Amino acid sequence: MGETKPSLSKPPASKPLAGKRILIGNDDGIHAPGLKALEEVAHALSDDVWTVAPEVEQSATSHSLTTRRPLRLRRFGERRFAVDGTPTDCIVVGLNHVLKDRRPDLVLSGFNHGANLGEDVGYSGTVAVAMEACLFGIPAIAMSQQREHEQPVDFAPAKAFAGDIVARLMAVDWPPDQLVNVNFPPLAPEAVKGVRVGRQGRRDTQIGVVEGVDPGGRPYLWIGDFLRHHSEDASSDLGLVAQGYVSVTPLHLDLTHHAGLERLRGLLG
Repeated sequence: MGETKPSLSKPPASKPLAGKRILIGNDDGIHAPGLKALEEVAHALSDDVWTVAPEVEQSATSHSLTTRRPLRLRRFGERRFAVDGTPTDCIVVGLNHVLKDRRPDLVLSGFNHGANLGEDVGYSGTVAVAMEACLFGIPAIAMSQQREHEQPVDFAPAKAFAGDIVARLMAVDWPPDQLVNVNFPPLAPEAVKGVRVGRQGRRDTQIGVVEGVDPGGRPYLWIGDFLRHHSEDASSDLGLVAQGYVSVTPLHLDLTHHAGLERLRGLLG
């Protein structure tokens, strides 16, 4: 995936993933506009598309799993379901209950309302959907649409590029422990420079905490967002999206710091 832009013309006559079963999840909830946009893209790829999403927004829940209470499953359509739990709960329920007859060939997560770049990966419920699918050995892609500060999200770039990216990724063999994180810049589709692959970045600023006073006069603290998305590394996901590219980042679940293994073995015997 380099400088060439995916075609923005009409979709091909035959569906690129015909015969493939796709499961969609997210963290913004079953009624999120980004979910509807991703469902449209998925239906252009395959006729066998299912959705299992949180009943309400579950942003920043990361890879959390509900184990101390029962979950409720509600149907919102022939192949659309909601779970009153986390994004991870939804994929577990989707794979082991809703689609227990035949697991999907691909899990898509998104389109998230806002980017999931750099450190966001560790907090993101959108990425957690793909992580959980990866644990089950299923190819998974998390997709997020960056927005301009305080502006409504326009999912046009995601809708324009996602189908081609998904089809191209599914045309190659995946390592069993890999998932893919995709972020779309907040530009008109024709202004997007193309698609580039880059590593997970790191912001130059840290997440903020806002102080305030509630109506009863009691002080509170509210953990906010990162103050800005800037990074000195132009080749990272943060840098690529800032330059106007769609960023594609392969991730994996092994958190072992392999370079430190031998040093610690020598230190601790």
